[in-house]
Amino acid sequence: MLHAPQVLRAMVRADEIWLVVLAAFLGCGTGVAVYLMTNAAQLFHQTLFGISPEQRLSAMDYVEPLRTVLVPTLGGLLLGVVSLGLARLHPRRSVDPIEANALFGGRMSMNGSLIVVLQTIMSNGFGASIGLEAGYTQIGSAIASRVGQAFRVRRSDLRLLVGCGAAAAISGAFNAPLTGAFYAFELVIGTYTLGTFAPVAVAALVSQAVVRALGGNIFDLVAYVPNSIEPIDYIPILALGMLCALLGVSIMRGVTITEDLFRRSKVPGWLRPMIGGAAVGCMALLTPAVLSSGHGALSLYFSNFMPLRWLALLVVLKALGSAISIGSGFRGGLFFASLFLGVLLGKTFAGALALLGTSHVISPAVCAMVGMSGLAVAIIGGPLTMGFLALEATGSLPMTVAVLAACVVSSVTVRRTFGYSFATWRFHLRGEAIRSAVDIGWMRTLTVGRMMRRDMRTVRADTPLPAFRRDFPLGATQRVIALDEDDRYAGIVLLAEAHADGDDGHRARDIVHYADTVLLPQMTIKEAVAMFENAESDALVVVDNAKDRHVIGLLTEQYALRRYSEELDRRRRELSGE
Repeated sequence: MLHAPQVLRAMVRADEIWLVVLAAFLGCGTGVAVYLMTNAAQLFHQTLFGISPEQRLSAMDYVEPLRTVLVPTLGGLLLGVVSLGLARLHPRRSVDPIEANALFGGRMSMNGSLIVVLQTIMSNGFGASIGLEAGYTQIGSAIASRVGQAFRVRRSDLRLLVGCGAAAAISGAFNAPLTGAFYAFELVIGTYTLGTFAPVAVAALVSQAVVRALGGNIFDLVAYVPNSIEPIDYIPILALGMLCALLGVSIMRGVTITEDLFRRSKVPGWLRPMIGGAAVGCMALLTPAVLSSGHGALSLYFSNFMPLRWLALLVVLKALGSAISIGSGFRGGLFFASLFLGVLLGKTFAGALALLGTSHVISPAVCAMVGMSGLAVAIIGGPLTMGFLALEATGSLPMTVAVLAACVVSSVTVRRTFGYSFATWRFHLRGEAIRSAVDIGWMRTLTVGRMMRRDMRTVRADTPLPAFRRDFPLGATQRVIALDEDDRYAGIVLLAEAHADGDDGHRARDIVHYADTVLLPQMTIKEAVAMFENAESDALVVVDNAKDRHVIGLLTEQYALRRYSEELDRRRRELSGE
């Protein structure tokens, strides 16, 4: 990897102003990448579906039926073949910004990220019911990670730059710098401090300016909402927030069910996108709004009246389309798809209330905005992110307050009933203990092997207690490790207990403790602390492996907790800029 000149590296490490300048350049580069990706996907739509440059695929009234079915189907086949070839060239799995910050200190692969971008553009371009936002944040954060590594910035600063890249991507995509900034704080960095605000905000502002200067206007929602919201309106608004949570959980479960069905079917992985594309194409015969992420359809359905039955049907179709697209192997995100689905759910909810003939009718535009934000929070997370998106889209403070109220209900409901966002749910399925982007990678490097003591005192397990007491008088040590005739671990003898035992016929093996509880050198500090708690011991032996059980060290609970506390304090100081 090429590194920046030493003078520039020293400037960035020594003064946070230069880190802000670096963030501005990252915002510029990410803005260009967002613009190019958007236009590439639009070119796919124009070429394959026969629409004009001014039209949006999901907003079309009619698309030729043959194209509607064949493009997602054959496109899925092509994606599967290309992905198979790329997997052989680059077998390592790519990590997204959240995982990179949580586990790897912000380190991301540029080659792997470019593959993700290509797959995302192809998936969206072929009409899969997913958005480009995952690709936007992937390339923005990868650029930031590569630049940060070139400048050899500190681990905390590299994580911050990855957040800057994600903020710039979302800001450019949604024409909303506050939304982009808090997307980074809530989802990618995992915390907010005064020291991190300036770089993230500058990256978001520069990216928005670049995209607009290039002529891009990706998120063009024009939302007219009432100037005020009555207190009584908060009852249905909060109920809608809960419905958003339930639909969000259903979609995330649907993705998992789809993947599980494909695994059980034994269909090769490279053929699955073709099957998923055929399913999406068949649903799109009813309405092209099922296709792609729904950028064009969102504005159309937000502003215009649609029959209640049609809205309810479209909620089902779009939810199924998104779940099948992700579950079958198309690459992309659910951010924008969740916004469109939320608008549909909100309009359906408003229509249902009107049908019930309640004396107080809530505005469909209010329900649409609440549904849009509430469902995105349920799937993506980030209630403040969606609150700022509502503010930047409407300019209405009362609307923003209502959205935040619904987002709180949606977020709490998801956490209580499901416990994950879409990203962290995927990590959970892979066995990763990631619940947010908070840096826990250091816990994996702080292993038992690094913390254990090697100066131990041992004794044969068949040693008579009188001989043991002679060799180890009181005060010589606290504990002695017993070994069997094959030099394998047999347990821990507590010195005080050995001297208190009055039966001279006993041997060391008769009074050992924790014979079945051992630590392994590769265990993390988190696993070690859990072992101490379960064994109710203040010290445990470390063995080379579970089969041979040859003793290589000893670790005390007090020392492990002290090292954990010291490392945690150091990380907190880094985050606060002390």
